[in-house]
Amino acid sequence: MIVLDILFIVLHALVTVLLACYYMLSLPSWLIYLLIPWFIGFNIIPLSPLKWKRLHSDKLRNIASGTMLLKIFLCSVTACIVFGIMGLLGKLTEYGVPGFGDEKMDWVLTIIVIILVENIVFWNGIVRVYISSTQLGARFRLLGAICGMIPIVHLVVLGIIIYICDKEVRVENEKVLLNESRKDQQICACKYPILMVHGVFFRDFRYMNYWGRIPEQLEMNGARVFYGNQQSAASVLNCGRELAQRIKEVCEQTGSEKVNIIAHSKGGLDTRMAIAKFGAGPYVASVTTINTPHRGCEFADYLLSKIGEGHQVRVAGMYEAALRKLGDPTPNFLAAVNDLTSTTCAKLNEEMPDPEGIYCQSVGSKLNHAVSGRFPLNFSTLLVHHFDGPNDGLVGAKSFCWGQDYQFLTMKGLRGISHGDMIDLNRENIDGFDVREFFVQLVSDLKKKGF
Repeated sequence: MIVLDILFIVLHALVTVLLACYYMLSLPSWLIYLLIPWFIGFNIIPLSPLKWKRLHSDKLRNIASGTMLLKIFLCSVTACIVFGIMGLLGKLTEYGVPGFGDEKMDWVLTIIVIILVENIVFWNGIVRVYISSTQLGARFRLLGAICGMIPIVHLVVLGIIIYICDKEVRVENEKVLLNESRKDQQICACKYPILMVHGVFFRDFRYMNYWGRIPEQLEMNGARVFYGNQQSAASVLNCGRELAQRIKEVCEQTGSEKVNIIAHSKGGLDTRMAIAKFGAGPYVASVTTINTPHRGCEFADYLLSKIGEGHQVRVAGMYEAALRKLGDPTPNFLAAVNDLTSTTCAKLNEEMPDPEGIYCQSVGSKLNHAVSGRFPLNFSTLLVHHFDGPNDGLVGAKSFCWGQDYQFLTMKGLRGISHGDMIDLNRENIDGFDVREFFVQLVSDLKKKGF
């Protein structure tokens, strides 16, 4: 398959070169009439029939077609440069190509045609991948735009873009095939619905999911997914009260006796409070906390002790104004932050004992190197490490463990797994850790346990 794809690229690159350099190569006019329809055709449908059959979504076909055009561009523009240099040096005649001599107008026309033809191929490809790719992100889109006018560098960046998009097509297509192969098994069809509870300073939005691509994967495999919808910045007590009401609403809406809760970060503390103080326990079958600071963050204690009260109030006011616009009716920035300190969490743990009759488990992760984390975790990792030791960019590893079972996730190399990676915040495909499949298997295990 790979060999055939390479032959396909080479063939279309050859057509592009012949069309772009027909003045220089003194090609017969009848050949040009054949090359032009061919060139138009593969720019409209640039994928080989083999790749069309292998891909299983329109988005992936669009990304693959874009990268195919970019590969053709790289091959053909390199050949055009070589032919141009050889033509200027008069070397083409040594290989039986008559050429057109030193006429300036012929050279001008050749350069114009080459630029026109190569631009058609390039912009067709780059627009397709920019529109369709998820993995390029803002960083590589911006890098491509900035470096686009820098000779040599722009070809290197283009090679990186092609690599990222090729990898995305392969990974996402394998994901589609995997889900299709187990569709009938419905491995995430638990007895009780899944309630996903967000962390601090985020809300549940319909078109900007806090949990990234995870809920979609769970639903594809049979899960019924709902969201906590508690305020993004309020005390654990107030969020726990809101969450208890939400748990009962989901049970009434689905006709289910209980829910399985998966809670990230502060959402785990909110969940424990809902159970301990507001009567949600009888409606909860299981609780899984993801990177929750059960013992708080010593780093948060330090920050609050060093920042003056007046400055705290000013920062809180700015955040709360923004949070009201995003849907929080009564945000309390300082209460939310204070409840994440190790001092406050020690008191909360006395008020929130481990619930009886509910299966409780926890998950934590570690970011191995500061530079491998996305902003702002690349700044906070080293600071948090000074106070809390190994961490996920925000929470120390010693704070994660809670419940009957505990999983600590890490990987070899510099990358590691950050606080944001655990909820697919950046929609990033990470080598060595498939967060979507991790959650599918997590929920599948709940199903096997009878929940």
